[in-house]
Amino acid sequence: MASARSVLIDRSVLIDRSVLIDIDGVLTVSWRPLPGAVQALREIREAELGVALLTNTTSRTRASIAEALASAGFPVGADDILTAPAVTAAHLAERLPGARCSLLNSGDIEEDLAGVTVVDASDSESVPDVVIVGGAGPEFDYAALNRAFGHLQQGARLVAMHRNLYWRTDEGLQLDSGAFLMGLEAAARTEAEVTGKPSRAFFEAALAHLGSGADEAVMVGDDIESDVLAAQRAGITGVLVRTGKYLPQTHRDASGRPDHVVDSFADVPALLGLAQ
Repeated sequence: MASARSVLIDRSVLIDRSVLIDIDGVLTVSWRPLPGAVQALREIREAELGVALLTNTTSRTRASIAEALASAGFPVGADDILTAPAVTAAHLAERLPGARCSLLNSGDIEEDLAGVTVVDASDSESVPDVVIVGGAGPEFDYAALNRAFGHLQQGARLVAMHRNLYWRTDEGLQLDSGAFLMGLEAAARTEAEVTGKPSRAFFEAALAHLGSGADEAVMVGDDIESDVLAAQRAGITGVLVRTGKYLPQTHRDASGRPDHVVDSFADVPALLGLAQ
């Protein structure tokens, strides 16, 4: 059931409205659909609202994510998905064309990093122009982190796909790269350029993809800071769901207040005035 603040929005104001949606923790957990999520997305599609799935997931490509979601029944294709790696590739092409990049990431995302020159991170004789930090996993061991630290000390720039501290799986909360990123920043006395959520540029890229204005869009996420409040700072209406990584304490301690709070994505069609 929606919270007290999650009142129905008059349908007359939803003309050309777009819905931006986080995936992990909102539509799925460990790539399994959350209750009611498939039907809710179908209702949004049937209402002919613009849809873009925004994910900081760095373990899969857009095509792989689309395949996993479609096989679970979600009406989506690769063109509906914007990933942090793809946005990172665009960022580097615009800001640092031709840069030699060392990648610290768990998962194969080469397809979404088209145009990025990735060098062998273990080559101690060559210092990359950029250290890219993606999603955490077994690759984030002492040797890899210390190597990245060394590159930063020698002048490499630090680009992070996101700042997520953790994410939720069917085995509970799992540590993510944001925890390691803060250590690298502090040790190397530098600040990462963040390309995925909560970067304003990520939300603006999604709006441009849909041809939508910020005042015509809502963002649905389970991370109050990176998904919801970051979207609200970009002028987008924020909707926080109580699934995924949601914790009452992070909600209470957040830097701001979500525009709306609902129990799950299944409640979003009613929030948008779509349910009869």
